[in-house]
Amino acid sequence: MFLALRELRSARGRFTLMTAVIALLSLLVVILSGLTAGLAAQSVGALERLAADHVALSARGPDQSSFDTSAVTAADVERLARTPGVTEADAWGVTTDRVGEDAVAVLGAVPHSSIAPEELAPGTAVTDRSLGVAVGDTVRVGTTTLRVGGTVDGDMLNHLPAVWVPLDVWQSLAGSGGKTATAVALTTDDTFDPAAAPPDLQVQARGDARSAVGSYSAENGSLTMIRGLLLAVSALVVGAFFTVWTIQRTPDLAVLKAIGARTGYLLRDSLGQAAVVLLAGAGAGAVVGTASGLAVSSQVPFVVDASTTLGPLLLLVALGLLGAAAALGRIAAVDPLTALGGSR
Repeated sequence: MFLALRELRSARGRFTLMTAVIALLSLLVVILSGLTAGLAAQSVGALERLAADHVALSARGPDQSSFDTSAVTAADVERLARTPGVTEADAWGVTTDRVGEDAVAVLGAVPHSSIAPEELAPGTAVTDRSLGVAVGDTVRVGTTTLRVGGTVDGDMLNHLPAVWVPLDVWQSLAGSGGKTATAVALTTDDTFDPAAAPPDLQVQARGDARSAVGSYSAENGSLTMIRGLLLAVSALVVGAFFTVWTIQRTPDLAVLKAIGARTGYLLRDSLGQAAVVLLAGAGAGAVVGTASGLAVSSQVPFVVDASTTLGPLLLLVALGLLGAAAALGRIAAVDPLTALGGSR
């Protein structure tokens, strides 16, 4: 790193500019990662927290493998309960309605079943805290007035706060469309094979069922693509910078080789230089992005954890080093005779 550190000091302006560019890219990637995770939590938070291993949706038509259109019957629940490896099968209703002036996602479950909140009982509802109602209050869901028996945190679906109600109340809502339920939540053991389920039902792991939530598929796909493009741009920018930098210092590298510097040493030194620039720039951008996210997290959906800060930071540094390594390959081709006028 002796040569690398001397160059960082002597070409301070160029490296400062490059570090600033990397910091801006890191800031964008961290903010985008936090927003993506925040929007995902609001889209599928209730599904992520569902106490089930698999979710079965109806697959009797081309458009029925989503929570908006799926409809299962009591017979479907019984058939899935008899499937080898299934230890419990519970009907799960999903629709939207209003509680007062607020639009909500109404989730129906049989009280005391494995997927129902512990406080859910006949004549009661369990609401997400973001709805602003307290235990003991009453809410009117459809034509039924229910006492709030408990509250939960983070039960959101399609960006709406969830209200858990008994399944018979859910079935009475206009939004249920006369269905028995929307899906079947399955608790399974290691012997369960989704292929063994009835062919007119589509069984997915709970995590894979996120794609059946319309808002999640549209948002997550777009934001993930933008984040991937930003990471690719980062690698290209770093690679382009070190390509130009290597070309500019070719005469110096030729002199160093002519007096005995090995190619391996020069490559390691230059890669270390790239690592210093990347860590400084990406680290600064990640810190600013995290602080910005924490500042606005009460106003916009934003998640701050290792997957939205440290993960993107390490990925950005790794891809940047990859781009730098590709550019620094030119060092191996530098001919020491150039320093002695061999090229002429």
